Amino acid sequence: MKPIIGITPSYGYEDSTFRIHEDYARAITAAGGTPILLFPSDSFPDYVQGIILSGGGDLDPLLFGEEPLKENGEICPLRDEYELILCRNALERNIPILGICRGMQILSIASGGKILQDIYAQTNSKLKHMQKAPRFYGTHTVEVAVNSILYSIFQKQSVVVNSYHHQGISSAGDGFIPCGFCTDGLIEAIEHTKNLFAIGVQWHPEAMRVPEQQALFSALVQKAAEYISLLK
Repeated sequence: MKPIIGITPSYGYEDSTFRIHEDYARAITAAGGTPILLFPSDSFPDYVQGIILSGGGDLDPLLFGEEPLKENGEICPLRDEYELILCRNALERNIPILGICRGMQILSIASGGKILQDIYAQTNSKLKHMQKAPRFYGTHTVEVAVNSILYSIFQKQSVVVNSYHHQGISSAGDGFIPCGFCTDGLIEAIEHTKNLFAIGVQWHPEAMRVPEQQALFSALVQKAAEYISLLK
């Protein structure tokens, strides 16, 4: 049985449409999993063995106790509410989770952390975090903590990643520690210290068709398979 990996899509209020980039499904399929979409629901999807919190728009700052800065972008209350509940439940159930871009920020907020509404308004960073290059192409480096789970996946201390965000994480949240950093000091990856698998990355590994980035999805699917065995 292939592990079932649920992926959260974005939602557009103007046309009432859910959307997801095909790269997410391709990466999970290539890793040996079965990708499905997770739509907002009142009940937890007990049929999944792993979850991807995908990228997308900004979060409502009121959810983490702040008033919105003028730089904060479009928000989606439906998605915010569902993903925070989903994430908290998944963490409690020890279901493997990979948070990508916005998804890493959901991991942080769901566990009591904080995010930067806008990197450039709230830090002194001079680096370009919204690249003008193809999605598959990496444009800046991330230094990976040597003793981290992420390092065991990449087997590299330095990786080149793509970058499509203006928000970031200022604190990782309960149970999480930073494990990847940009050269400007911005947190680029976090991981849970106790759960079976809960990792967040600020870049889009699904779009980068290189071995170390695909290894993230292979690790997620492998841990989802372990989760299945724990239920038996």
